[in-house]
Amino acid sequence: MNSDHDERIRKLTFASVFPHYIAKVEKKGRTRAELHQVIEWLTGFDEQAVQKQVDDKVTFEQFFQRAKMNPNAHLITGVICGYRVEEIENPLTQQVRYLDKLVDELAKGRKMEKILREG
Repeated sequence: MNSDHDERIRKLTFASVFPHYIAKVEKKGRTRAELHQVIEWLTGFDEQAVQKQVDDKVTFEQFFQRAKMNPNAHLITGVICGYRVEEIENPLTQQVRYLDKLVDELAKGRKMEKILREG
């Protein structure tokens, strides 16, 4: 991954991507509530806090600065967008890809306890 890619991710707003997360999971028969559960597990943001990030048009950099990352986030492994998430060196890019990976697992019908790394 190169620094241009990292910079693009840093400047991207959460509000610009969030509707795509919703569409992706709902298209696959999952719910907005499940999406919020996944986001809260990773970031500590409940549904109201997520909406505030959207309303404030925060960048991903600001979003993850405000987040309380789950101590088990490092258990998120695998490939997303062609990258192995556990090998991404840029911390912010890795955090964004953690979120992408969880949304992807939700859309693919993975059981919630597996997505939330509960055993």
